[in-house]
Amino acid sequence: MTPQRRWFLVGVGVLLLIAIPVAVRSLPATESDVTAADLLAKVQASGSVRYSGYAEAVGGLQLPVTDRFSDLATLLGERTRLRVWWRSPESWRVDAIGLTGETDLIRDLGGLATWEYEAARVTFTADAPVRLPRTADLVPAVLGRQLLGEAESDEVARLPAERVAGRDVPGLRLTPRDPQTTIDHVDAWVDPQTGLVLRVEVYGAGTSPVMSTSFRSLSTEAPALSEGTFTPPPGAEVRVEEAVDIAAAADQFAPVRPPGTLVGLDRRPSEGVGAVGDYGRGVTRLVAIPLWDDAADPLRDQLETTPGARVGRRGTVVTVGPLGLMLTPNRFETPNWLLAGTVSRQTLARAAAELEGAARVLQ
Repeated sequence: MTPQRRWFLVGVGVLLLIAIPVAVRSLPATESDVTAADLLAKVQASGSVRYSGYAEAVGGLQLPVTDRFSDLATLLGERTRLRVWWRSPESWRVDAIGLTGETDLIRDLGGLATWEYEAARVTFTADAPVRLPRTADLVPAVLGRQLLGEAESDEVARLPAERVAGRDVPGLRLTPRDPQTTIDHVDAWVDPQTGLVLRVEVYGAGTSPVMSTSFRSLSTEAPALSEGTFTPPPGAEVRVEEAVDIAAAADQFAPVRPPGTLVGLDRRPSEGVGAVGDYGRGVTRLVAIPLWDDAADPLRDQLETTPGARVGRRGTVVTVGPLGLMLTPNRFETPNWLLAGTVSRQTLARAAAELEGAARVLQ
């Protein structure tokens, strides 16, 4: 065989390796006759399904926040690649690679370990019931259940099937009926056998998703116990902390208690009743976090210099897509409240006014 012919065959082989996956992805997906209500029920019953795979999440929200919330800004505003092993809500591992490096989360019965690869540092904490969003929340199956878990059958409709992670999966659109939410709709594609959500797209007022996440490959075989475990390597820095983030710390230690309802939204139940109020249902969510001055003051400065910020008697308000942020003024013997959620500026202002009179300071 001549060198020219050999390299020609190599080139053809490379082209085939590239073209075959593209061709498979472009094939039309086989439709399913499953109804929207039945598909929603499968999602809501999928909490015990075990799986592993690779996924990619893309966030389009650029949050104007300080270092205390930098992980949240990265989570919602960048592209993140995820490797997940999921055995149960109490036993999983999610490795995340983004623009700033790799961070792995490992959850077991002992709590949560956070491994920062570049810093060679592991931090052990309890897995708090109240916390900021984290990379594990971007796993399509996790985010899908969070968004659809409280939806009702009259809020969903079928979408055409698509091919995701090598599977033909029917689509589901959630259009929330709550007039207070700033989420226009959520599109999800669901494996009809397991109920796992394989792709999620979240939309505000625009035509492009503000957040999307999709599996690239998926196995529904249960991960072995040896998969996804973690042992700190020799020389690693080891830390043990009481709280996983600023929201968890505030919930445990801030001497205040928010009211049971806020702007007509009921407070969500959690393990114990702490200082952070989490309100709403489904995609209509509002969180009230009391902040100490050393955290609130630099955040207030950052928000006030953000384009489009509004500063008023109730506080400083910034909206980023469907997400609204409001920080109340620094007043003597009154906590600073950070309000965040998928609600309008007007709803945030009403919430701040209600907190002023309804939040209870512990003596």
